[in-house]
Amino acid sequence: MNSRLVVTFTTLIVFLVAALAVPLGLAYASHRTNRLLLDRRADATRFAELADHAAREGDRSGLLTEITRYADLYGAAVRVRDRDGSLLLTAGRFEADDRDALRLALSGRTTEDLPTISPFGPATVLLAEPAGRDAQLSGVVLLQAPADRARVDVTLVWAGLALGALVTLAYAVLVARRLARWILRPVTELDRTTQAIAQGRMDARAHPGVGPSELRRLEVRFNAMADAVAGAMERQRAFVADASHELRTPLTVLGLRMENLEPHLRVEGTAEYEEAMAELDRLALLVEDLLALARVEAGAGVEGKEIELGPRLAAWREVYGAKGVRLVTDISEMSVVPEVAARIADIALDNAQKFVPPGGTVTVTLADRVLRVADDGPGLNEEERAEALGRFWRSGAHANVPGSGLGLAIAAELARSCGATLRLLPAEPHGLVVELRLPQP
Repeated sequence: MNSRLVVTFTTLIVFLVAALAVPLGLAYASHRTNRLLLDRRADATRFAELADHAAREGDRSGLLTEITRYADLYGAAVRVRDRDGSLLLTAGRFEADDRDALRLALSGRTTEDLPTISPFGPATVLLAEPAGRDAQLSGVVLLQAPADRARVDVTLVWAGLALGALVTLAYAVLVARRLARWILRPVTELDRTTQAIAQGRMDARAHPGVGPSELRRLEVRFNAMADAVAGAMERQRAFVADASHELRTPLTVLGLRMENLEPHLRVEGTAEYEEAMAELDRLALLVEDLLALARVEAGAGVEGKEIELGPRLAAWREVYGAKGVRLVTDISEMSVVPEVAARIADIALDNAQKFVPPGGTVTVTLADRVLRVADDGPGLNEEERAEALGRFWRSGAHANVPGSGLGLAIAAELARSCGATLRLLPAEPHGLVVELRLPQP
């Protein structure tokens, strides 16, 4: 937008400067050409009078002296012809084709205009002046005059106009850039603020003060909207956290009371009791995950300290060994990752041990700040992978597997909080890969 505004303003200024400078340059060139014509026509007229006088007196020596001196002084060339076009006298080096000018003068007309003088030419101009009185034409004077001085004058004026145009254009570009920045300053500020909010900085706000009044009002209203949205999200997070926290105690008490009832149950009620306890455990797990998600969204527990990943993975070997699943790690003993990455690895490993059948393999690798947890379980199709990072999502094929459906959602929120990228990819020949790309330190 900034570049387009500058280009638009500059283009308008270019047209305006050209509309002023070009006519001025052409007008001066025409003026200088006319002045040259008048000056040299006066000389040609004087020579025509001398030629007419010499024709009547029969003595051309004085005329020859005059045209020779003139040619030497001004670097011009002069020819005198009689009424039949025959050459009578000449002085200087005559280079121009004088046939058209000769015909014009023999018809009794003088040269009325010249080619417009410019820095690029012409080098000389040719004037024709009939000699004689009224209808008594006695001859013709042809004057070839250099146009160097006129060309220098036109060049200087054109150069001055060009320099003035360039200075004006440079100043206009500077003004256009400042004007465009002034106009777009609120837009730039809003873009910066929206990007910060999208990255999770809900306290980011625009700073109105510079720019058009309409855009400053937009910044103020945007800040008000951001305050309202942030307040609503904060209230929602607080409600989830408070509700989850408050539910933990009654669930714990309920679990203890149900355990105390177990000795008093009849044999035929044992199955229903075990199902109730399983549902209670599932509800407790859901409350714990909701509380963890609320804490992550609020920024708690994601300070960014680093820990060794090896000992963290060693704790999972017993879990996997008990289920008959092999855990393979390709990680240096000194590998250190942010605590957030370790928590995401825990979530991925917890999911993998639920879905990988006995005899399967789960591989954890870390290279170039890319952490991958790959399994050879049933995996997910493309549509399921696109939805799996959402909250409470559960695959229809795995509905009977214990879990709250919040694990990957918590992992995605943890990745976002530290600027990392979390992706679900297919494994070959089957299975799922959880890939975490950590930002460069």
